[in-house]
Amino acid sequence: MSNVLIVYGSTTGNTADIAEYLGGRLRTAGHVADVRDAADVSPDGLCEGRDVALFGCSAWGTDEVELQTDFEPLFEAFDRIGVKGVKTACFASGDSFEHFCGAVDVIEARLSELGGIQILEGLKLDGNLSSNGSDVEDWANRLLAAL
Repeated sequence: MSNVLIVYGSTTGNTADIAEYLGGRLRTAGHVADVRDAADVSPDGLCEGRDVALFGCSAWGTDEVELQTDFEPLFEAFDRIGVKGVKTACFASGDSFEHFCGAVDVIEARLSELGGIQILEGLKLDGNLSSNGSDVEDWANRLLAAL
């Protein structure tokens, strides 16, 4: 059984829905899953004591990736989350902006710099959970297999 933290930033609710779905799947499989809104967490030691940390963040931007408003302050303080040696994976829902789901790439790169261990390629969805249910289900199954 793994102790999994899921932190998300969501403006429209799409990324939050994915986070809650993943938390439910993990719990059903016998893991501990703590799903948290980025607006409600403190960066200090956030990942300490966790086996796995999942990060979900919507993003947009034409010239550069702009992270979801609530997630951005957490991201700026990632050096304090204590992710070294923690298994990580990222997910995002997006739209047809130039940097489609660019948050996944940006967050993965930063987690890697800080010593996080990426266990799964990021999930990038165009739209919401209900229109991408099979993709989310497949990613959840691969996540469970990687734990």
